Amino acid sequence: MLKEMLFNKIEEFMEEMIYVRRHLHMHPELSHKEIATPAFIANYLVDLGIEVRSGVGGRGVVGIIRGGKPGKTIAFRADFDALPIHDAKNASYQSTVPGVMHACGHDGHTAALLGFAKAINAVKDQVQGNIVLIHQFGEELPPGGSRAMIADGCLDGVDAIYGAHLQSTMDSGHVYVRDGYLQAGEDTINITVNGSGAHGAEPHKGADPILAASHIMVALQSIVSRNTDPLKELVISIGKFHAGDADNVIPEKAVMEGTIRVFDEELRTLASVRLADLARSIGRGLGCEVDVQIERGYDALWNHGAQMDVVRKAAADVFGSDAVVETQPIMPVEDFSYYLQHVPGAYFFVGAKMEDPKKVFPHHHEKFDFHEPAMEMIAKTFAGIVLDYQK
Repeated sequence: MLKEMLFNKIEEFMEEMIYVRRHLHMHPELSHKEIATPAFIANYLVDLGIEVRSGVGGRGVVGIIRGGKPGKTIAFRADFDALPIHDAKNASYQSTVPGVMHACGHDGHTAALLGFAKAINAVKDQVQGNIVLIHQFGEELPPGGSRAMIADGCLDGVDAIYGAHLQSTMDSGHVYVRDGYLQAGEDTINITVNGSGAHGAEPHKGADPILAASHIMVALQSIVSRNTDPLKELVISIGKFHAGDADNVIPEKAVMEGTIRVFDEELRTLASVRLADLARSIGRGLGCEVDVQIERGYDALWNHGAQMDVVRKAAADVFGSDAVVETQPIMPVEDFSYYLQHVPGAYFFVGAKMEDPKKVFPHHHEKFDFHEPAMEMIAKTFAGIVLDYQK
């Protein structure tokens, strides 16, 4: 009876979820600068009569629904920050903020969690235990919002936590699951090669930082191919390379920026040490001094097997076993990883590929969009998880 009521409520609230998603999409806010978005979320929950705490960890919002019967406390998380990308798609809900858009689905995560909250709240007297609703700021920009919210008590008393991410390039109608590592850890790299300037016609009178930086960039890939166990994943990428302002002048400095993405912590350390040694040695060999700065980013996301089994069962019960797909780990990062370091839990993907192939774009693309019925799949999977704890 509870299952039927809960799913009927989610279906009933689907149009409202779409409205919320599109409202947020039209009014995006950058990471750690969110003001209107958390206020909107808090007001929405307060209007439902849900207990709310705002300003958690800085800009986070936490709601709690207290069930009518004793039981475990289960948390669900959605992120709500946007990206510094101009919205170039043609849609009625296109971003109204120049240079800022929801290009990763966080608006959909928020709408799905709010729809789920409204449905659960409507039947809370029949629910065993408590439901914690974690609406997180700043996921896109380290240091992220999760650690600040955890430090401010968002996981206090929580027995398990779950989260979902819409995936615009994965087939709609499927829930994608995996035990263990799901998303990589990331460190950022800044390499500054200091040489000495010279005229382009007389390079022997200086030390060329562009030449040294170019050798360094190529040599970095030897860390992946020659210093790493081939059965372990590692990606080192240089995304920015800047040097010089004139075509006939050898500059004094070249700067490269990039990332290290990895799952294994020992390999993470090895990659950082090897990168710094390699860059400095090559620089010295070509007459340059090299400064290497490596800033630790998010940790790799590790799913707990027992909690992922709950997701598998919940999704199979709701959508059928064929809808549950075992997926491979991916290299993009996610600060949900820190929740999983504190309490057992699981993070899963929901396919949200647009029906029109011409509208399918990857995350962080200026024309990013997703299939909105995927929000209902998130809400129903969350509901199925709650039902699994009703013993």
